[in-house]
Amino acid sequence: MAAGADTLSPANAQVALAEAAGWLESAPAKALDRAEAILRQMRGFPPAELVACQALRRMGRLKPALQRLATLARNQPRVPVVLWELAQVASEAGESKQAIAALEALTALQPAVAGGWFLLAGHLRKAGRTQDAWRADLSGVHASSRDPELLKAAVAMNEGKLDEAATLLDARLARTPEDAPALRLRGEIHWRCGDLTEALGLVEQALAIAPGFDLARDFLVRLLLQMNRLPEALAQVEQLQGSPAAHPGFDLLKASVLVRLGDQAGARVLYEKLLKLKPDQPQVWQNLGHVLKTQGAQAEAVNAYRQAVTHQPAMGEAWWSMANLKTVKLGPDDIAVMEAALADVAGDETRKEDTFHLHFSLGKAYEDAKDYAASFRHYDAGNRLRRTMVLHDPDGLAAEARATAQCFSAPFIASRGEGGCMAPDPIFVVGLPRSGSTLVEQILASHSQIEGTMELPDMMMIAARLQARVSSAEEEAEFPDFATMIASLTPADRTRLGEEYLERTRVHRHTDRPLFIDKMPNNWQHTGLIRLILPKAKIIDARRHPLSCCFSGWKQHFARGQTFTYDLAEIGRYYRDYVALMAAYDAAESGAVHRVIYEEMVADTEGQVRRLLDYLGLDFEPSCLEFYKNERAVRTASSEQVRRPIYKDALDQYTHYDAWLGPLRNALGPVVEAYPAPPADWAELIA
Repeated sequence: MAAGADTLSPANAQVALAEAAGWLESAPAKALDRAEAILRQMRGFPPAELVACQALRRMGRLKPALQRLATLARNQPRVPVVLWELAQVASEAGESKQAIAALEALTALQPAVAGGWFLLAGHLRKAGRTQDAWRADLSGVHASSRDPELLKAAVAMNEGKLDEAATLLDARLARTPEDAPALRLRGEIHWRCGDLTEALGLVEQALAIAPGFDLARDFLVRLLLQMNRLPEALAQVEQLQGSPAAHPGFDLLKASVLVRLGDQAGARVLYEKLLKLKPDQPQVWQNLGHVLKTQGAQAEAVNAYRQAVTHQPAMGEAWWSMANLKTVKLGPDDIAVMEAALADVAGDETRKEDTFHLHFSLGKAYEDAKDYAASFRHYDAGNRLRRTMVLHDPDGLAAEARATAQCFSAPFIASRGEGGCMAPDPIFVVGLPRSGSTLVEQILASHSQIEGTMELPDMMMIAARLQARVSSAEEEAEFPDFATMIASLTPADRTRLGEEYLERTRVHRHTDRPLFIDKMPNNWQHTGLIRLILPKAKIIDARRHPLSCCFSGWKQHFARGQTFTYDLAEIGRYYRDYVALMAAYDAAESGAVHRVIYEEMVADTEGQVRRLLDYLGLDFEPSCLEFYKNERAVRTASSEQVRRPIYKDALDQYTHYDAWLGPLRNALGPVVEAYPAPPADWAELIA
């Protein structure tokens, strides 16, 4: 536009308007002058009025901007950019009602634009309209699900192209750092890469921006569960249950948190509520069965599992859960149904879990029928399939056991001196699964001074964090080897780690009993660390005949954690490493660990219980001999076996399969003949 021109042609007006808009960010006063000049020639011209208002906002002159925008919006009620600008100005001016009204009009016009919904949610929340704000957040998330850029990143992530997805999202977040759906998606990529801490931070950031983002909160709960931060997970899932879009999945998620917290009764209430509303849910029946089994309600548990397989005959885990009760026998009719179900799912890559569960279940059913050849065939097939689905490094584990044995020598232990948390609370029961450790736990938990908890992962988490500081073949780290890292721990470090363990496990203590049991069997690998950071803690090594223990472990499918059990040679090697490391520790610090031999406990229960309590410094109580009357929840595979008096049936079950146990015997080597003592040349086993 030429200076001083009296009139503007439409074309010149557009040029002048573009020039004014170009000054908005760098020189808003200049933009305002240009817009006002246009308005003098073209009174009420809406595009020029909008630019003038935008300039006023950038200059901080909110009151006139708001007055003029309100008028413009009345005249132009269906122009999204006007409503957006009105909402922005009203927001900055603290006029929440006006901002909400503008955003409600805007989102009605453009429901597919996520930004409007999220801004509306923020204002509604400030106004105390919490449920309306939650609904607005949910609408924003729904709108984002159709965003082409986010869809492209999500597709790349789901195809395993994590770097490509991360690049797309990083570029988007550089432009719009408060994009809650992009933050959640970026968090999931970190999770898929194994970086839980980064994932957690991003998801929390997304929820700070959009508290009503239910999918993000659901993901946060699962992350917290994975990190064993159970009270936080419970608080988040309870918040999730308040959603205006609440659905049964939130109750299921809460029930899983309650189970992890040991609140079986609370989980049971939720499962029964869900089944009352909709009884044809096999997964919920199965979950209810798990809770009932843990509570000791065996008949009800069996009924729940049977309901699950009635609704879904190929539901392998429900069949295995029945077989895994040990005291239940699956008969010919059950075998026929399972064989038919196996034929339906075998070879289906998407049904591997059902397939191996059915094999394990049939192995147990044929074992009960004394058809040991068929039993072994199914156990073997189940183990072979399961082995392809887990990661286990026998050489790496043996190397860690060797490094631990070499580190915790008698001179090293003596050189550590004082240090560590001196609380006497923990009693660690270690060994292999199926070694009689649940029996030991149940006996001890029947004492008035001892609380039974469960297999707690916390010591393993602490140990893994320390191990991550040691260099590996692939990458350099803070310390060149395990011994150097352990030696670097000061007395204060050791105290802090011990206190951390006690704090992490406190959530599982529900009584005022002074002592508690941690029955994580794998903690045999961390005996030295336990003694270093919790020198007053007690350690009980539950041991069973190597052939009996290993075979029992091999024919047991574990829900998680025991990756070494799915190959006879590998479980034999694991047992051998365990015996050697425990022998090394016995030699380094005699008497620190108390050993319970399962066969001796069966033969002389009272004598062995008295020895055990003497080690713990506790008086004998007759209730320890009536452990089977203890109604505490038991979550392990031996849950039903410890609810009846000690019996001898299981001592030699492995002999029925002796013809097939060559790989196990070879892997165990001299450990079999030397049992219950370690072999005389135990040091060579770990050298």
